[in-house]
Amino acid sequence: MQQLTIRMPEKYFSKIEQIAKSSGLKKSDVTRMAIRKFLEEYSSEQNADLYSKAKRLIGVVESGISDLGQNHREYFIKKLSQK
Repeated sequence: MQQLTIRMPEKYFSKIEQIAKSSGLKKSDVTRMAIRKFLEEYSSEQNADLYSKAKRLIGVVESGISDLGQNHREYFIKKLSQK
């Protein structure tokens, strides 16, 4: 096992101490658990499919063109020919 030394704001350190005391764990155990959770969430976020990453954006923008979804190819070609 490797050793890691970090500096953190007092408010985070105090919270870690509180959790350690109330749970009966060591501060290092609480810190390892927090880091492990972050790394798991970060890894799963990196591996999420494209839809999961973009779903909050779908339907957010309005084009003002009511049939754009059905006739997108025609509008795209028209836009390209204007350049």
